[in-house]
Amino acid sequence: MLLMLAEYLAGFYTAFNVFQYLTFRAILGTLTALGIGLMVGPWLIRRLERSQVGQQIREDGPVSHYSKAGTPTMGGSLMLVGIAVATLLWGDLASRHVWVVLLTTLAFGAIGGADDWLKLTRGSSEGLRARTKFLWQTLAGLMAGTALYVTAVTPVETMLILPLIKDFAIPLGLLFIPLTWLVVVGASNAVNLTDGLDGLAIMPTVLVAGALGVFAYASGNVNFAEYLGIPYVAGVGELIVFVGALVGAGLAFLWFNTYPAQVFMGDVGALALGAALGMIAMVVRQEVVLFIMGGVFVAETVSVMLQVIWYKQTGRRIFRMAPLHHHFELKGWPEPRVIVRFWIISVVLVLVGLATLKLR
Repeated sequence: MLLMLAEYLAGFYTAFNVFQYLTFRAILGTLTALGIGLMVGPWLIRRLERSQVGQQIREDGPVSHYSKAGTPTMGGSLMLVGIAVATLLWGDLASRHVWVVLLTTLAFGAIGGADDWLKLTRGSSEGLRARTKFLWQTLAGLMAGTALYVTAVTPVETMLILPLIKDFAIPLGLLFIPLTWLVVVGASNAVNLTDGLDGLAIMPTVLVAGALGVFAYASGNVNFAEYLGIPYVAGVGELIVFVGALVGAGLAFLWFNTYPAQVFMGDVGALALGAALGMIAMVVRQEVVLFIMGGVFVAETVSVMLQVIWYKQTGRRIFRMAPLHHHFELKGWPEPRVIVRFWIISVVLVLVGLATLKLR
């Protein structure tokens, strides 16, 4: 929005040409979303407290979590507002990539919001039925995949690219749509499963998003893409404005969500942020790298799957409780120790993912 105004004003004052630089607008997007979060956050928390929008705690969860009952939730809505406003202000609204990622993020946020609202109105930890939630996620994921497929300009935009293997590219054709569904829905639910401790999910999300922003910037520059041996996708660099907004909104949320949390993210935030990561990875053709960098999310998801399968087959548990972070809690680790150690692992995995930029 403001980019168009800056382009007009640049005809009179050349100083406005600075808004043509992606990195400059990404910084502005980060600061805008951060500012919105820090300014609106205290008001939102007070509003949620007055409205008694409190977290419902699982009855079978760790005893240490019982004291968190009633903590305001749906704080993820604050992030979505910051992301949307910052992206619309500083992003190029003519970019198809920006619109498909933003709309998919908001769609998954709406699904999560409906789930959170039902939990609150029913006064339990059960929201949307699993089948209903999965149905809406599937619909949103398939629509996102279809949008990317029908708007693809070059063949590389729908190819399977593997890191560490130079010139490996398999045309997927229509299979690109279900792959997008798998990555987006999988990432969305993985972040949601990880969101069980104060600040546990948001910091890895910020780290992975920032790294994907690097991939987006490099993939959108023909010279960088050629030098690094990664797919060139024209215009995809514009996504760093969205990534900047996500990082700023995430850091603002962490200000209030750090241990002990003043507000929880809720499904409205977790589902949306996971979907955003999945969509960015698909657009820049780095879904395999997302799997690496988001290893914490993967481990949390796999722990739940293994626990359910093993329990159904043997009647015994592999972990004391799933997702994985609860297992360490029940082993006696203090909550801050679990959180920070998972953050450290995320930093390492993100660095490994970034290393694939040159290792081809």
